Parts: sequence; structure tokens; C-alpha cells
Amino acid sequence: MSSLWWERWFLLPSNGTTPPALDNSSCFTSTENTVLKGVQFGGVPVVLLIDFCVFLVCIIFSIIRRKFWDFGRLALVADNEDTTRRRRTSSSKLDDHEYELVLYVCMCFSQEKIKARCGMDAVHYLSFLHHMIFLLSIITIASLSVILPVNLTGKLMSDDPGNFGRTTVGNLPEDKLLWLHTVFAVLYLALTVGVLRHHTSKIKGMRRETTRNALFVCSVPKTATEEDVKRHFTILKDFNALKCGGKSCCCNNEPQPSSNSKTLKVNKWSVSYAPHPKNVYWANLSVQGIRWYMRYVMLNFFLFLLLTFLTTPTIVINTIDKFNVTKPINNLNSPIISQFFPTLMLWSFSALLPTIVYYSTLGEAHWSRSSEQLSMLHKLYFFLLFMVLILPSLGLTSLSVFFRWLFDKEFLSNGKLRFDCVFLPDQGAFFVNYVITAALVGSSMELLRLPGLLLYSIRIVFAGSAAERKYVKQNQAYECEYGAMYSWTLCVFTVIMAYSVICPIIVPFGLVYMLLKYVVDKHNLYFAYLPAYLDHQVHMAAVNQALAAPIICLIWIYFFSVLRTGFKTPTSLFTLVVLCITVFICVSYTCFGYFKYLSPHNDAVSVSFCVIYVFLPKVLNPKSPDSATQGSTRQQSYGSTQQTTVHSSCPVEEDMLNG
Repeated sequence: MSSLWWERWFLLPSNGTTPPALDNSSCFTSTENTVLKGVQFGGVPVVLLIDFCVFLVCIIFSIIRRKFWDFGRLALVADNEDTTRRRRTSSSKLDDHEYELVLYVCMCFSQEKIKARCGMDAVHYLSFLHHMIFLLSIITIASLSVILPVNLTGKLMSDDPGNFGRTTVGNLPEDKLLWLHTVFAVLYLALTVGVLRHHTSKIKGMRRETTRNALFVCSVPKTATEEDVKRHFTILKDFNALKCGGKSCCCNNEPQPSSNSKTLKVNKWSVSYAPHPKNVYWANLSVQGIRWYMRYVMLNFFLFLLLTFLTTPTIVINTIDKFNVTKPINNLNSPIISQFFPTLMLWSFSALLPTIVYYSTLGEAHWSRSSEQLSMLHKLYFFLLFMVLILPSLGLTSLSVFFRWLFDKEFLSNGKLRFDCVFLPDQGAFFVNYVITAALVGSSMELLRLPGLLLYSIRIVFAGSAAERKYVKQNQAYECEYGAMYSWTLCVFTVIMAYSVICPIIVPFGLVYMLLKYVVDKHNLYFAYLPAYLDHQVHMAAVNQALAAPIICLIWIYFFSVLRTGFKTPTSLFTLVVLCITVFICVSYTCFGYFKYLSPHNDAVSVSFCVIYVFLPKVLNPKSPDSATQGSTRQQSYGSTQQTTVHSSCPVEEDMLNG
């Protein structure tokens, strides 16, 4: 199917010349396995049917597990008897109207109830998904009503309805029609920026950390005692006059001296607003300086080395083909073999990747969960992007081959042009099938939470007594990994946006994925995960990385325009200029802070002055009784972030409040 397109394409005149004949067989594996072979409509109907059956089986299994098992119900049981008794009562009430409550939570639950139960981070994440749904809805309407009919008017492909290539941009015979795709790619970029700005403007309580009175002081000498620190702050009780604008309080200002300043080495302190106490890894605070950087560099070096050679499932398929395993089924040309299994394998590998990145991030010994999730977000998105989108699009097997193709001159002279692989009709069908698999199989697997269920079962089996089994049941829940969830969502969103103009039929399936993702994540955040306490930088980093999706779409359109029409044609030059301007603005904003009004961030963010739990170190309040720090019994339900405010009699805070 794809060879017919290329043979006809190369016969078309382009700027008065005939393009040189290219052999796109190199886009497939050298052993001619069945992956990415042409099948009826790219195998999309068969893959959709199989994935839907798997989706139904997973939903039925999830209902059975929720009805008869106690996995996920006894997590976060409070130590006091009142709360335990209240939870047992609420659990019995939940069983009576369980399914009605689940549907109500997934479909109709308000933002305030999600905030009270799951925390502000869940509100930010669900708001991000909600805006992605709105964005994909508009793109779906535009792609199906404008771009798809234009692609179908082409005559480069056969008129067979089962020919998937008729729906792609490669079916267009006229260069003038490429202007439409280029303009829509630019419009999608502007629309993405506008939607993301609206998302950041709707974030409430984004500066919640600045409402706390506790400060986070670093680089205090180990010889300092509590009395020295207390005496220093008692003498300088009017230190609240310092204008703490930004991350550090004493930047560009000489700190006020006291009799203990020299002993405490105050001039070397770095002071910032203290994060939430649950956001801090207290055991990792001792890992600092050169030790932390050496640990960070070594772990990421070995991680990069591992994923460089084991990046895509294609390398596994090639290894199997070396033993002639796929030769007997090579002539079957079945959609199940050629499309379903590769996309399922790609989804499985991309599902395994977060586990590898997660444990490598844990080994970095970050001081806070926010920095840990931020590191996981960047690393996981980078590797997922190469694994799922870039390398399969170019027909490459791993990052090592990609770097050889990119930098090795001898490899370039003997190799094939790889950008032509991006625009094969079967390539678009492959990513359509991947999005379908991620939407149906991926969402249902997230609803099952099989890794957590497997770990829970192993711990229950090895529990030696009833007390241990009760402890396992009460402590099996864990905090939501927003870094991994953002990375996974952004990876699929980038795939959708990259092929939204080239292969517009991918967009409605992408919308289905985002809708299912929203419902499943909302269910898991409410019923399965513990609330997290992260800084807003994690959510803003996700906004920045979402902007990469329309930029990659522009890059794909530019490559196609150059291959089809040449480098000096108006469409290629226009796309190149828009692409360069966009990249220049992104780099200028990220590195130098310019073009803030063109960024996806909206600086006009309202501050939510909510009553939150204030953490007071004992060194600042040594005379407060133990009962005061514990406060009254906190009636906190499973997943709730509502906590009783602690009123302190700390003299430092009283002086701060009185002026």
C-alpha cells in the first residue's frame, strides 16, 4: 500500500524536477517481519474491537474486585478508635450506594469536594485534564470537518475504502493544499497556548506556600545549638521587616548581625519558605553538596545508558527475527499480528519505563517530594517521547541507532533518509492503534492498578500473623505520583498533536483517551491514592512540556513540506519561519524570562488564603505542650487533606503578627 503512494509521489514534478527515488523499505525491519506491514485500513477496526473486548473484561474484573475484596478500602486507618469506628460506619454506608457514589464521583463531583478529599494538587491535575479535553474537542472538530475531507480529495491513493492512506496528508497531489495543513498547525499552536494560559489562570491557591510562617533555613553549621539559634532570632525579632520576594529572603542584602551571627555563619544561610512537612524527605536532608551531585550524575548516566540500547520494542522484535521465528507467519498479513501486538508491546514497554525511572529517581535522594516529582516528570517525558513517538516514527530501533544516524557521517552516507518514514500511511495507522490501545487497555489497567494489587497480594501472603495482615491492609495505599501521571498523559497528547494534521483520524481516538483518562484518574484520586503535598512548580512544568506537542506537529509538517515540495518553496519557508520564531520565544522565556505575555503561563493568578496546617519546629516553640502540637483529634477521612489549624504561642510569631 505504501509503495504505491511513494511510486506515484516520485512521479510528481516538484519545482521542475523529479524527486529522487527513495527506498522506504528501510523504514521496516531489515528482516522483513510483519510489523508495520500494510493491512486493511491499517488494522484499526480489528485493534479497536480487540481493545474494546479487553476493556470490558478489565471493567468486569474491577467491579468484581471492588464488590468482594477489601483491597484499597482499609488504607490510612487512623490510630484513634473514634476515627476507626467512624470509618467502619461510613464503609458500611458506602456499600449500600457504592456504584451510585462511584459514578457520581467520576462524573459530577465538584471541585470543592475533590479539594477537601484529595488536596489541591488533585484539583490542579484534573483541571489540566479538563483543559486538554476542551482543546482536543476543538481540534477534533477542525480535523474531521476540514483536514480529513481535504485529504480524501487526493488521488494519489486508490479509491478503496479500506485504504488507510487516503485519510493522510500523503494523498494530496497539489502543493497548494499544503498551505491549509501548515496554517492549521500554526492555529493549533496558538490554541494550545491560549488554553494553557486559561488553565494557569484558573489555578487557585497556587502560591499557597507563601502563606506559611515557617521558614526553611539551609547551611546551618552542625556545631550550632538550639539555644544559639533561638537567641539569634530573639535578638532579631523584627526580622519580619525583610521583604521576602522570591525564593530567598536575604538575597542581595547583608543579613543583620547579632552576637551569634559569626558562630552560626549567618552569611552562608539560604532561607526560603518552608514546604509542607509531608513534602519533605527528612532522611535525605543529610545528603547534600558534592555527594548529592555525584549520586545524581551517576544514577542518570546509568539510566541513560540502559535506555539508550533498550528503548523500543522494535529491538526485541528484531532479536526474535534473527532466529526466524516470525517467518512462518510472515505471509498471514493479519492485523492482529501486524498492528495489535506491536502497539500492545509498545504500550507495555512504555508502562514499564515509569517503574525504572521511578526507582532511579528515588535513589537520587531528593529533599522534597516536589523536586522528586519534577525530576521524574522531565526524565520520564523525555524517554517516553523517544520510545513512543520519535524512534518509531523514524523507523529506528533505539537511541544508539538514532545518534549514529544523527552524527555518524559514514552511517549517513550508507544509510537511508529517515524522515520519509514519518509519513508512510502505515505509520499513521500504527500511532492510531497505539492511541486506541492506550485509551482502552491503558485506562482499564490503571483502574485495576495491577502493580499495587500484586505487591499487596505478596505482602499478605508473607504476613505471619493477623496483626501483620491488618497492618498491610492499613498501609497499602500510597501517594499519587503526579510526575509519572503527567508524563504519561503528555506523551500520548504529544503523539496525538504530532499526527493531528498528518493523520487527522487520530484525534477523535485521542479525545476518547483523554475522556477515559479523566474519569479513571478522578476515580483513583478519590478512592485509591493518598493526598500529595506538592509545590506548584510540578504543575507549571507540565504546562511547559505540553507546549512541545504543537511544536513537534510543526516539525513534522515542515519535514513533509521539504520532502514533498523542496526546501525553498513558500510552504516550507513559512513553516520554517514560524518554527524558528516559536523555538526562539520558548528558549528566551525559559532561559531569560522574556516574552512572558506569549508564554502558556498567566501571571494574573489569584491567591487562595485558605486555612492550612502550619508546621512549627520545636526550636521556635519549645514551651508549647505536646497536646498543643497534636491539637484536637483530626477527623480526617480516607484521602482527606483537611487538618486542624495549630495555634501557637511562639514569641517570634507573635512579634511578627504585632508588627
